[in-house]
Amino acid sequence: MVSGIRSYRKVQSETASRERTLVLLFEAAQRFIQGGATSLEQNAQPQASQQLGKASDIVIELMNTLDKSKAPELCATLEQVYEFVAIELTRAMATRKPEHARNAERAFAPLVEAFQQAVAQVLAA
Repeated sequence: MVSGIRSYRKVQSETASRERTLVLLFEAAQRFIQGGATSLEQNAQPQASQQLGKASDIVIELMNTLDKSKAPELCATLEQVYEFVAIELTRAMATRKPEHARNAERAFAPLVEAFQQAVAQVLAA
């Protein structure tokens, strides 16, 4: 069953539109943040570090790809949220305290929802 899910996700990511790929990145980062926080709560440090590291990589990449020439105010706001999330993920890994990962999760979740809704509207149009 797990290999079937992996195969589906691989095909989905390879055939997704640019917009859908962005949503997939947001969703993956959110899953990694949640998984990392849970792993910290269970004292599973290696898994937590791996998941939080992946989440951090995605968040930093999202921050690096902001096009400030198109929407400077929105990009400035997103950059602040991404920076906060990246710092909290780093703190979670350094201190092994799940509350930092949960802070990142709470800050990131509204962005995931907003991008899911925005892309759904774009694709429906």
